[in-house]
Amino acid sequence: MTDRLPRLLSLAPYLRAHPGVRIADMAEDFGVDERQLRRDLELLWMCGLPGYGPGDLVDLSFAGDTVSVVEDAGMQRPLRLTTAEATALLVALRTLHETPGLTDTDAVARATGKIEAAVGEAAPGMVVDTPAPEHAGTGTVRRALERGRALRIVYYTAGRDAVSRRVVDPMRLLLVDGRGYLEAWCRRAEGVRLFRLDRVEDAEVLDEPAQPHPDAEPTDVSDGVFRPAADQRAATLELGPDAHWVAEYYPVDDAAEPDGAGTIRVVLRFSDPDWLVRLVLGLGGAARVVDPPELAATVAERARQALAASAGW
Repeated sequence: MTDRLPRLLSLAPYLRAHPGVRIADMAEDFGVDERQLRRDLELLWMCGLPGYGPGDLVDLSFAGDTVSVVEDAGMQRPLRLTTAEATALLVALRTLHETPGLTDTDAVARATGKIEAAVGEAAPGMVVDTPAPEHAGTGTVRRALERGRALRIVYYTAGRDAVSRRVVDPMRLLLVDGRGYLEAWCRRAEGVRLFRLDRVEDAEVLDEPAQPHPDAEPTDVSDGVFRPAADQRAATLELGPDAHWVAEYYPVDDAAEPDGAGTIRVVLRFSDPDWLVRLVLGLGGAARVVDPPELAATVAERARQALAASAGW
């Protein structure tokens, strides 16, 4: 109902603004299937003003696969943003505006101004602290894209804990889950890769034009950057309260509710065991490998080695 009620309240204003709209197009705009939309329209027919007689209820007209509103029963104004919704939107826009090199900042500034004008004094005293991340080479990456040039980058790969130098053909810049990425054809890997901008340690625009491979396809990031693959293994981790962010940042197959101590158990997929070992060690005592046992043993051995090395300093 929390999803359906706002949609029902928006149907009549939408139909006023789009007379004779195709039901398929309307369903797509509202993010539901046609069957659900038709159920909503049937329910809307029974809504209206006290009296509930002719002229009091919402009246719709269907013609083929299109629909129009004949009587809106006073439901003419679209829903307005709540204070919480407007605040969340402003935070997102300001973060986007202050992320260098990722988007048309003038367009974002105009959108922010419109939202602020619409909100007015609804959220007085709101303070948003979103410092702009200064990533090395972000401006250089954008210049390479604008000029259609190849790019030489020095890149840190967290999965292998290694720095590499590679030549790439830039395709586009992306902002996913608050992080900036360069999507490019990597000549070294001979494939499309996403490079996190905060891990680009240096970048140089080359004189040669960018030449992405003819088979290069944009990466689908609609469900996030991290995607499970058939060749990935799975590990069961116990995460303490200070490590709950892992279940939010990385896609997990399962997550149990916190126990009395605030510990949750998750199943995390991985390709490189060394990456997962470093992740768990970096979390200190806030995370523990439950399964597979050989991975838990590796974590324990690496921890003992680190303690022995620190004792000798």
